[in-house]
Amino acid sequence: MGVDRVQIGFVSLGCTKNQIDSELMQGLLTAGGHTLVANVDEAEVIIVNTCGFIQAAKEESIQAILAAAEHKKRRCRQLIVAGCLSQRYAKELLQDIPEVDGLVGTGSFTTIAEVVRRVQAGERVLSVGETDYDYEEDIERATSNEYSAYVKIAEGCSNWCSYCVIPLVRGGYRSRSMESILREVAKLESKGLRELNLIAQDTTRYGIDRYGEPRLAELLEKLHAIAGLQWIRLLYCYPDFFTDGLIEAMAALPKICKYVDMPLQHINDRILSAMHRRGTKQEIIALLHKLRARIPGLTIRTTFIVGFPSETEEEFRELRQFVAEMKFDHVGVFKYSREEDTAADALEGHVDESVKEGRYQELMLLQQEISRERNQRLVGTVQMVLVEGPWPEGKGVVGRAMKDAPEVDGVVYVRGAQASKGEFIAVQVQSTSEYDLFGVISHESRQ
Repeated sequence: MGVDRVQIGFVSLGCTKNQIDSELMQGLLTAGGHTLVANVDEAEVIIVNTCGFIQAAKEESIQAILAAAEHKKRRCRQLIVAGCLSQRYAKELLQDIPEVDGLVGTGSFTTIAEVVRRVQAGERVLSVGETDYDYEEDIERATSNEYSAYVKIAEGCSNWCSYCVIPLVRGGYRSRSMESILREVAKLESKGLRELNLIAQDTTRYGIDRYGEPRLAELLEKLHAIAGLQWIRLLYCYPDFFTDGLIEAMAALPKICKYVDMPLQHINDRILSAMHRRGTKQEIIALLHKLRARIPGLTIRTTFIVGFPSETEEEFRELRQFVAEMKFDHVGVFKYSREEDTAADALEGHVDESVKEGRYQELMLLQQEISRERNQRLVGTVQMVLVEGPWPEGKGVVGRAMKDAPEVDGVVYVRGAQASKGEFIAVQVQSTSEYDLFGVISHESRQ
């Protein structure tokens, strides 16, 4: 039976790992002759790639599915739900949302073209496999832009933090081969990639399962040799395997961004133990001091969870004092979300939502002031900025400095500048806000 070539609209939710899965699915569909449309109003088939990490993400995903279902009253003929929610709640989604024509889990999203064919033929399809998918580099990703991209160096997670469902929906940790990563990056670089953002649930663990030892430092050295790359950024680094070799590589290799994204989640030893996090307060503080001493100018991003079951006011105050003393460049704060099938869900002493909200607001306000102070120290300095687009209000451009990761950190507004997306320009910082910088083109030469 032939396959109708249709217009397909994507709604992609959740983390950067999910974004890559969406790009891979899009690549498979375009290879099959289908057309991707940016506006779901024009789509004959809508695919919603869902997140199921915490309750708020699940609710957002359900709302996106229901919104897509409304399109079936107009142009849309089929609705397919992919991602974490499908992997975890496939039967419930099929039962509760009759508008859904197909479900594709995280372990089987490479079947997306076949699922589209089958739903077009009138089937209601359930394609949810085991979460042991290994990255297939030969799929041509439909990347969102050519100058900056995320690349997975591993799939899944084996940390089993007590609050987290990731191992349930993405399986155990599986490092990609170094050769596979290098081939993908070289292909992206040939198309104009300049900023490479390496991701996994735990990037510092890279290589242990495949090679028997951490190999992230070696991977960075090999990536550094790819000529067109300008920035190589590490995201989602756990403190456990931050080896001296990795620190030396970050300090010595100029293309490696002096930037560490290290989710710490808490600092109180009792809470860390209840979270099933390895490492103690003393070890974490020692690592942070070592990183700052050996990598001058290092930017540190981290995340914390407030309101974990049985967290006392005193333990929260300890966390607050830690944030005040360490003065991180970027901090994300999350309110603990109770998730079924996790060890933390069975703990006693769940914290009232109003208390969580109060602690969240207090920590965010503290970090806002810290971020403002740290940004103000940059006034008068020259920062290399990767241009991301126009800034009409300032008749200039907007981009990011090395200290800012895409999507989660601040930006740099450059007044009166003319430059193309993906171009690096030297910017003299003139003023700042809590999170962003403002400046003009410097007399220094462009890269």
